[in-house]
Amino acid sequence: MAKEFNLENLKKAYQKVQEKYDLPDFEKLNEDFQIEKLSEIETDFLLREIRKLIADRFFNYARFVESLLNPVNVSMLVFSVIKTLDVKGKERLTEIYKKLAKREIELIELDINSTEEKEAEFIKESYRLWQDIKKDFLSIIKIVKKNWDNKSEVNGKGYFG
Repeated sequence: MAKEFNLENLKKAYQKVQEKYDLPDFEKLNEDFQIEKLSEIETDFLLREIRKLIADRFFNYARFVESLLNPVNVSMLVFSVIKTLDVKGKERLTEIYKKLAKREIELIELDINSTEEKEAEFIKESYRLWQDIKKDFLSIIKIVKKNWDNKSEVNGKGYFG
């Protein structure tokens, strides 16, 4: 009979590796990376699956920042956001992008050469990094919101090109 995998079992399995590798609390990781999704699957590689969820989050944000820094074939929303950013905001985005890009390279290496210890270390480092990146994103969002009404107009001409 297959082992039933649910949220409580996930929390118990996580607690074992959390204690072994001094990982962040389940609730904290779940808040930022929705690791409770893993309760729907059965796995012998819990840390690898958590790493994949973290990787998805980092990948998505890296693509978003990339579109802001290098807007090619992007939506009008991206252009509207770009117009609200000042030099300091763009510099912050560049720093965020560098951190996320470095993580992506590390992800490729980890994907090729994975051990439970390396997965655990990646999760710990990624959690710490995400706390910093979140603060930077929130400060950028604050700038965008502050400047939105002032800079989101398009020369009053109705043409967006």
